[in-house]
Parts: sequence; C-alpha cells; structure tokens
Amino acid sequence: MSENLTLKDVALAAGVSEMTASRAMRNATDVSEKTREKVIQAAAALGYVPNYIAGALASSKVNLVGVVIPSVKSYVFSEVLDGISSALKQSMLRPVFGLTDYNLDTEEEVIRDILAWRPAGLIVAGLEHSENARKILRNTDTPLVEIMDVDGDPIDSCVGISHYRAGFDMALAIVAKGHTKIGFLGTKMPLDFRATKRFNGFVDGLKSKNITLLEKELYASGSTIQKGKESTAAMLQRNQDLQCIYCSTDVIAIGAVMHCMAAGISIPDKLAIAGFNDLSMTSGLPINLATTNSMRFEIGKTAAELILKSNGRNADTSPKRIEFTPSVKLGNSI
Repeated sequence: MSENLTLKDVALAAGVSEMTASRAMRNATDVSEKTREKVIQAAAALGYVPNYIAGALASSKVNLVGVVIPSVKSYVFSEVLDGISSALKQSMLRPVFGLTDYNLDTEEEVIRDILAWRPAGLIVAGLEHSENARKILRNTDTPLVEIMDVDGDPIDSCVGISHYRAGFDMALAIVAKGHTKIGFLGTKMPLDFRATKRFNGFVDGLKSKNITLLEKELYASGSTIQKGKESTAAMLQRNQDLQCIYCSTDVIAIGAVMHCMAAGISIPDKLAIAGFNDLSMTSGLPINLATTNSMRFEIGKTAAELILKSNGRNADTSPKRIEFTPSVKLGNSI
C-alpha cells in the first residue's frame, strides 16, 4: 500500500501554497474560482481525500449539510432529499442525513450527533422538537432551516406549507362535490405532527360548511398500501353510509382504491377517495386520484439554497419564512 497523500502533495501539484490549497479545499471565500478549480483538479488527479476532521479543527466546520428527516421509506422525503442535493451539487457542500422515525428523543440524539461534526448547515423536518433539542438548536451557530411546515414557531428560518390549510382546502373541495358523509384515514397518528395538522384543518373545513366528520381511522404505523386496504374495509364495515374518505397520504389512498376495485365499489359514485402529496406512483391507478401537491422538491431545494446563502461570500444569516402554497388536484376520484 502506498504512503498516504497529504495536502502538501496537492499544493505542489497545483503550484500553490499549502495554505492556499487548504483554503481552496474548504471552499473559502477569498480563493478565486480559477485557483479553487486548479486545486480540486490536482486533488482528483492524485486521488487525494481530505481529512475533514482535521479541517474541522482548523476551520470550525466541515463541508457537510446535516439533514434530519423521519424516514426514507416514504417517497415524500426522497423527493425532499433530491431537492436538497440539486441545490448543493454545484457547491462544495454535501448532504448527510439522519433518521428519527418520528421520535422526538431520537431526533434530539441525531441533531446532537450531526452538530458535533460542525456542519456548514442543518436542515430539520418539522417545527416540533423536544425541549432539549430546541435548546440545542437555539444555541448552535450552525445555519438552521426547519422544513415541510409553517404552522408553528420556527427557531430560525423555515420553508414549507401550511398543512392545516391543505386539510382545510381539501375539505372544501370534497364538500363542493356534494359529499356530506365523510371519513378520515390517517397514518402515523399522532406522531406525525403534519398529518395531525391536516386532520385538524380538514375537520375545521367541514365544520365551516356545517358538516361533522362521520368516521375516522387513526393508526400509529407507517403508510402502506395494505394498511390502506384493510382500514378502508374496516371503515366501510362500521359505516356503510360513507360517501368519501380523505386519506392522510397517497400511499394509503392507493390502498383504499385497491379495496374498492376488489370489492366492486365504484369510484367516485359509491365512494369518493382523496389523498395527499401528489406522488408520481398514483399515475398507475385506473383513476386520477384527488390529492394535494405538497411541493416537496421545491421545499428541499429552497432550504438548501438558504444554507448556501448563509455560507456565501456575502453571508445572509437573517431568519427567513418561506411558505409555498399547496394546490388541490381534483382528479376524478371525488
């Protein structure tokens, strides 16, 4: 095995000082793009891998952006990560992520572990955190962006949608189609705060039209098509008068559609179905599912852009609140 390459080797190959090479590898703002590119090309040609731990000791941060999300099992967060990566790919920053499984104690541990590496930024899904996690996030000098939600009290910057409003607007859309006997099917309840806010908005939207929610099925496990099928069957067995079911995710809405197909229940004539997230996988259904576009890619991309601005030559660290407007897509399932 050959001897480890050092930054000095890169500097010699690039024809610059070791200090300049170090600053170029750390994306320092006082290094020209021409010099930075020369150093990066020299490092690539040599096969040099920088020691980020040593770099962190010198610069107080590494070229990583921590991303804290509940799960990668969901298509929702894969699109968020895609948006983050798309914004960072032209920079020296790279995303790393930690998973919480919707558990606030786990989230606190993940946040503490990521911040221990002194990342260039931190992106956290949601506005609800444990008391200790909020203290950690308030006290860090790492640029912070909370994402997915704007219904609450952000610690610094936040980018997202109003999930309460999304639920409220879907309620109005369903009622406008003439449905009055309506149920709600929810996943990860009550651990998923955003799903809970959609539920509350949905109930209030119905109330604004003098309609009371007739049936609900709330469960703590994750979104699966099978769970959607089983829960829809259970709801209809309890109450055969149901005209519509609003599902907290498209995944369980697909399960609801599959149950109706198997049971010979016409959609939307006998039962209307709506979901949330506007997932591409719904395009394989024989109907056009009513849903809401939750702007996942845009949220991730915008959050990463805020992190880049906070690390730029003219750093902008002022708190931002960026709210996207989710759009209801009526389809033909309600």
